[in-house]
Amino acid sequence: MAGYQPKKRKLTAEINVVPYIDVMLVLLIIFMVTSPFITQGVDVELPKTSSATPASELAGDSEASFIIVEIDKDGQLGLSVNDDEVQRGLSLDDLIVRVKAERQVSPDAPVAVGGDAATPYADVVLVLDELNQAGIEKVGLLTDIKG
Repeated sequence: MAGYQPKKRKLTAEINVVPYIDVMLVLLIIFMVTSPFITQGVDVELPKTSSATPASELAGDSEASFIIVEIDKDGQLGLSVNDDEVQRGLSLDDLIVRVKAERQVSPDAPVAVGGDAATPYADVVLVLDELNQAGIEKVGLLTDIKG
């Protein structure tokens, strides 16, 4: 036994990938479970009928005002009350203040948002979100009748 020497092993520098695969699978499961909860949107109350209701019926009486927020294709905001001349070039903050003031005068006045066909969708959603945060929960969307 005097001349016995243990066999020397050569060290290998390899990365053990099994723990990384385990971590990856756990993260995949976490992302799959949590992804349905990350949806964003604006809560709107859609009509329950199959046909649209005219704005005159929404207001109730003929003295009630209609508040119409307009967005053009460049993102410029406008406001019209009772089909009066549209006030253009308003900032979003000014628009919200004026809509809230009109709602103070006439609390049942319907609010509608209309945009040009070329208006970016993000601009419309931004206005809807700001109106919702200002406490105006029921907001309609204007459309044009084909014909």
